[in-house]
Amino acid sequence: MATIPITKKGAEKLKAELHQLKTVDRPWVINSISEARAQGDLSENAEYDAAKDRQGFIEGRIQEIEGKLSAAQIIDPSEVDAGGKVVFGSTIELQDEDSGDKVTYQIVGEDEADIKLGLVNISSPIARALIGKDEGDTAEVQAPGGIRRYEIIAVMYI
Repeated sequence: MATIPITKKGAEKLKAELHQLKTVDRPWVINSISEARAQGDLSENAEYDAAKDRQGFIEGRIQEIEGKLSAAQIIDPSEVDAGGKVVFGSTIELQDEDSGDKVTYQIVGEDEADIKLGLVNISSPIARALIGKDEGDTAEVQAPGGIRRYEIIAVMYI
């Protein structure tokens, strides 16, 4: 199985979710199932069916997170020294050459990506265009509205 890059913060978030699922959600759903069973006829018991569905989701999510963490290559961006190059985990300040707008993105793994928070997926078009570039370089990104050009103002490892 291939390794999946993830930042230290992203791995901690997954571990916290896994802990929540195992220590809170799983015991709660097991209790819900036993309460629904105590009500009698299971063939017409909507609470029982809902609890079993929820249990299936929880168990599936636990397996998914454990699989991702076992294949994860955890990268701490603050320990990366790429000599000013854009790499996984780096935070990049960009300036749109057309509008002059400045944006800041951090390149992260698939599970961490949230564009509203400035976290872009490593496999997104903008991340692919930025990887390997240096401060001062220009990156061309194929956007839905056409090609966008961004100047790399700063590359940080935080």
